[in-house]
Amino acid sequence: MMDLPNPVLYAIPAFVVLIIAEMVYGRLTGRTLFEPKDTATSLAMGLGSQIAGLIFGGLVLALGFYIWEHYRLFDLGFHWWTFLLAFILDDLAYYVFHRASHRIRWFWAAHVIHHTSQHYNLSTALRQTWTGAPALTFIFSLPLFVLGFHPLLIAFISGINLIYQFWIHTEAITRMPRWFEAIFNTPSHHRVHHATNPRYLDANYAGALIIWDRMFGTFVPELDEEKCRYGTVKQLGTFNPLKVAFHEWVGIFSDVIRTKNWRHWLGYAFGPPGWSMMAHA
Repeated sequence: MMDLPNPVLYAIPAFVVLIIAEMVYGRLTGRTLFEPKDTATSLAMGLGSQIAGLIFGGLVLALGFYIWEHYRLFDLGFHWWTFLLAFILDDLAYYVFHRASHRIRWFWAAHVIHHTSQHYNLSTALRQTWTGAPALTFIFSLPLFVLGFHPLLIAFISGINLIYQFWIHTEAITRMPRWFEAIFNTPSHHRVHHATNPRYLDANYAGALIIWDRMFGTFVPELDEEKCRYGTVKQLGTFNPLKVAFHEWVGIFSDVIRTKNWRHWLGYAFGPPGWSMMAHA
């Protein structure tokens, strides 16, 4: 069994250097790319996410090992082609997870944290969830273990994917070369994903490969004439990390206890964000 490191831990110093470089770039170009309180909240959310990972990561990995040991169809091992295939399929699994996280409120409650900033910079990439594991978002990776990918390999590949997604959270880069924009997720594509403009909503769910959005009809290009506005449709309006982390869970609980109809419970918890029993009466 190959001993694979956690690539994200090794990337943290580079994250810090690049965030500082983006701040300097903003100062030199006279652009307000960062807001101190917003950046502090993003860093706090990133730290909390790492702590949550330490608490729950072992349990998730243990489940992955159990499924791989007892239910795998193949033993794919550690080969150059399994790394490549795992990267592609893990990215597809991420696309499914990400799309579900915008269309199912239960998963949105864990994911919305990442969208609460009204700024778009490299620190926004660190604004990650504290509740992903309790929300069971890891279920989207379970089929990979059944196929026979080793859990440590998937953990490593997922880390690489997360590192890739860091650099696309910036307004300092306008467009990449055309061929690159056609295949990979880029700052331009991901700005659209974070935008609240009506024409940009629910689009560009890709992790590293934008081909999934092009294949499944969720790709929307960024238009030069329509600048992206960031945040959530209903802005949260606070920099308090606890409120950022748990506000949507509180919202679900508040909505559920207001009704005794079990269909409404399911709607509020598993319907799309913004679901209302009044609209479905």
